Amino acid sequence: MAVSTGQAEEEVMSTINITPFTDVLLVLLIIFIILASVTKEPKLPIAKNSDKVTPSQIVVLIDEHNKIQVGSDTVDPSGATAEFEKLAAQTGHHLKSVIIKADPKADFGTILQVMDSAKKADLTGFGLANKVEGSKD
Repeated sequence: MAVSTGQAEEEVMSTINITPFTDVLLVLLIIFIILASVTKEPKLPIAKNSDKVTPSQIVVLIDEHNKIQVGSDTVDPSGATAEFEKLAAQTGHHLKSVIIKADPKADFGTILQVMDSAKKADLTGFGLANKVEGSKD
């Protein structure tokens, strides 16, 4: 049997054990990774106008599947410029505005492509249609 002296207990530990700290950081990292993958894109707010928008003859509809309807014709983003030019020519180039009515689930990129196509056809005014307060539509 070994006899111990009191000197071993009085020695100060000169190293720091960082293993528990590293374990805590790894657990927090895993929690943040899981939360980041679970979070969803926030829903867009439902906007309401108190006044009706000035009517325009050029109306663009974009549905939730990013299908673009310019006037009465369904077009793809690459053919939208030609359609805008055709409609501008039909109106005698008097109208410079376009009203865009997009589904809240439509991609912002599609809306920007439509706006860019309209600018190429010299249509520089844009209105974003939404629900008019007090109306059923």
